[in-house]
Amino acid sequence: MTDTRAPRLDRLRQAISEAGLDGLVVSAPANIFYLSGFRGSAGALLVTSDRALLFSDFRYRLQAARQAPDWEFVEVPRRLFARLGETAAEAGLQRLGFDPAHLTCQRREQLAGAAPNVELMPADGLVEELRAVKSADELEAIRAAVALSDQAMARLVELLRPGAVERDLALEAEFLMRRAGAEAVAFDLIIASGPNSALPHAESGERKLAPGDLVVMDIGARKAGYCSDMTRTYAVGEASAQAREIYRIVYQAQRAAAAEVRPGAVCRELDRLARSVIENAGFAEYFGHGLGHGVGVEVHEAPRLGKEEERRLVAGNVVTVEPGIYLPEVGGVRLEDLLAVTEDGAETLTRSPMPPELPIV
Repeated sequence: MTDTRAPRLDRLRQAISEAGLDGLVVSAPANIFYLSGFRGSAGALLVTSDRALLFSDFRYRLQAARQAPDWEFVEVPRRLFARLGETAAEAGLQRLGFDPAHLTCQRREQLAGAAPNVELMPADGLVEELRAVKSADELEAIRAAVALSDQAMARLVELLRPGAVERDLALEAEFLMRRAGAEAVAFDLIIASGPNSALPHAESGERKLAPGDLVVMDIGARKAGYCSDMTRTYAVGEASAQAREIYRIVYQAQRAAAAEVRPGAVCRELDRLARSVIENAGFAEYFGHGLGHGVGVEVHEAPRLGKEEERRLVAGNVVTVEPGIYLPEVGGVRLEDLLAVTEDGAETLTRSPMPPELPIV
């Protein structure tokens, strides 16, 4: 993947300046990777108008040199954030931003104690807003992750039969993606059957698939630091009229919203469009989550497609469209595609079949 992190740093510096700050502490691992390429489990960044510093310990000296060669490495044996605060004070910074969602109270105290004359200012989401718009190389990585999950989904469908165990299917999907080149799964994979499929974030357990089960399969891979996310629903052996009905409704909701994904689309209006299809069919109370979310370095990131999200989509956003209906004690249906917003519309990245009628295996 082509390195485009220098322009990211330039854009961040502009955002820091516009926020009235002299520098920014970056402590969330996803943001650290996005800006520097560093993947160590311990570290933080300090970004100022003329310096980009990576703080970590001895274990990551060589790793930092390989993954973040353009960053000034500061080796810290302990109390990393105290050292970071000292560096900020020595640089004469007056207003230092931090993300309160990721900086613990203890680390903030270390910063403040080491830099008593530096004003610490909450600065939510500066890096996350940059991450919401993907570059060409990021899209390339996401496409590679999507290809892995598409391949795994094709094999999973072949394994759906009475007696198959949810957990075993999830493990098989992970093995398939890892063997094909995934660094990891993007999240805990969901294979949920029968009544378990009515749980939007079910855990793949010991339940065995039975004839008539709805099976929700939500899988994703991580490749080159970027995620994929996709959901398909199948029935095993046979399907009730009710199962067929809710599948058709969810399919219609998914397609209606996906067709409107484009630059300028208002996120809450996309949610409203899909939700209205489900509400008009009489299942409003059984669709309780948002329509979708951004995907990139993390599997859940900006922008969100939800009831109250006023923002508009822009070219470079990558979002899921995933309505669902979940009937307690009966089962559920969720259908999810991953779409990249283009200059004049959207590209559906996921390629696994999504038939308009409930597929039975």
